[in-house]
Amino acid sequence: MSAREIIDSVRRGALDFEAGLDALTGVPAAEVDAAIADALESEFDRLFDNGWQPAELHRVVARRGNPIEAGLVAVAARDFARSRTPVDERWRAQAEALPADRGRRPDRITVLDAQLSLLTELRRLPAIEILVPPPGTPLTTVPHHEDKRILDRVRALLAKAEKTDFAAEAEAYSAKAQELITRYRIEEITAPAVDVTPFARRIGVDHPYENEKASLLDAVSRANNCRTVWSPELGFSTVFGFDADIDAVELLYTSLLVQANRAMTRDEPAKGKARVKAFRRSFLVAYAVRIGERLRQTAEREMAGHSDLLPVLRDRDVQVRAAMDRVFPTTVRTRSSRVDSLEGWESGRAAADEAQLR
Repeated sequence: MSAREIIDSVRRGALDFEAGLDALTGVPAAEVDAAIADALESEFDRLFDNGWQPAELHRVVARRGNPIEAGLVAVAARDFARSRTPVDERWRAQAEALPADRGRRPDRITVLDAQLSLLTELRRLPAIEILVPPPGTPLTTVPHHEDKRILDRVRALLAKAEKTDFAAEAEAYSAKAQELITRYRIEEITAPAVDVTPFARRIGVDHPYENEKASLLDAVSRANNCRTVWSPELGFSTVFGFDADIDAVELLYTSLLVQANRAMTRDEPAKGKARVKAFRRSFLVAYAVRIGERLRQTAEREMAGHSDLLPVLRDRDVQVRAAMDRVFPTTVRTRSSRVDSLEGWESGRAAADEAQLR
């Protein structure tokens, strides 16, 4: 068989991976290199043209733990952006930000193994919603808010909350961050009418305990007038909302996860793998529930006295839900994670209280 036939047989599952790898070593190297490069380019073109952004595809592949495969994605994304015009600046920035492979080049068989493995993985990935236009397609107007200073202040407050070892300080910083976010939302709503529409952004959710972390992201989103759809097989949640709100959600979620991990490590039991696993899962479930309660309380307190804005808020919520329904016309409500550790549950709620509000 030719190199192309061997590669195609492995991708279709007609030939065992190891048998295919062995067969390729018996074919002239130049033929193999050309065939596998064409196959990879075809898969990358398919995925990038059908919704996958550089950072998303790199993250999904990097989760597999093979740095060679992740490096191939980075190179392919940059090549894809260079070969087509126009290029959306968000897409270009993601491609350029991917880490370059600076390590010593491994031997040929190791590289060939990684390339063939990556091909089989890419083949399994489906088309997803196009949120950022891929290179070579017409550019769209990016909805955005004007005052980045608010987010800079929120980012600075959350950075302080992550660094402090004192619960009261972390509580005060995180509370102030949510207050600023809500105040800015009020200013945005009461500003002169502008053509602002909701849109979507995908946020990665890392393992382990992906479901519990996705629940935390959902709790933060709901407190800030956003909605999420969790895609566990792809390792990300799609967050729907208005630009400033999604920015705030991403900042808060990232910071709260850092604080949760620190508190969880501090409080977890010293021994027993099963006990630690149950503790961590229960901790994160309780943390997400309590964080959601606290963030909503803060937002409601800041909104008090602005009853005239309720019709506008309801209209924005309708717009966000409509945007979500267009992309995901059918969704399934997932079952909540089990709580098997009372110790973890209580510790998680206590940590949420420390991280957020009085």
